[in-house]
Formats: sequence, C-alpha cells, structure tokens
Amino acid sequence: MSTVDTDHVRRWVDAYLVAWTSNDPADVEALFTADATYRHRPYRTPVVGRDAIVADWVGEHRDESGTWRAEFAPLVVHDDLAVVTGDVDYDDDERYSNLWVVRFGADGRCSEFTEWWMLKPADQA
Repeated sequence: MSTVDTDHVRRWVDAYLVAWTSNDPADVEALFTADATYRHRPYRTPVVGRDAIVADWVGEHRDESGTWRAEFAPLVVHDDLAVVTGDVDYDDDERYSNLWVVRFGADGRCSEFTEWWMLKPADQA
C-alpha cells in the first residue's frame, strides 16, 4: 500500500483507541510495522520496533481503561502520511489537545508515529 485514504486512517485511529482501552499487547501490535518508531514528543528519542512499542505502551505509558475519554479524526491524508487531531480528557481533570503525524508502511500499519500534546489551561478545558 503506497497510499492511504481517509477511511483507512479512521479505521486505524479506531483500532488505536481500542488498543488504548484494552492495553492488550495483540491490539497494540496490530497497529505497527515490525520496525516502527513511536515518538511521545517530536524531539524525544523514539521507541524503536513493534516489540518495544508494545512493552512501552502496556508498561510505562499505560493508561487504565475508563480513566480517559478521547476523540480523534484525520485532518490531512496524503500518500502514506496522515495528520490526526484530537482531544483527551482524563478523570483527574487534565485536558489535552493532540496532534499526531502518522506514516504508514506498505502493509497499512503505522511505520512512524509522532505525537504532540498540549495541556489545556484550566479556563479553556
């Protein structure tokens, strides 16, 4: 798959939210290519490889199901690249605006993921 369309990106985002909810390693694994990179912030060293991404996701960066709500949608889709925007609300009253840059591999899985997240000020949450 050299190009993706908006429907593919929406399905991938839906699967990402399922994996985030389940924290099931198989759900997370299904999202990424074997050699994928995942950056929690644009200038951080990436987590490299699907196995490392799964371990990071269900370990250090695990969010328990039911402690957050999120809405994401594709903003731009071009060739193998998508920009996705969304909001996440946590039960501790933290609110985030997010932007993801997602590049897809030939099999339709994510090969590069970079996220930008910004804590919303309390008066704008």
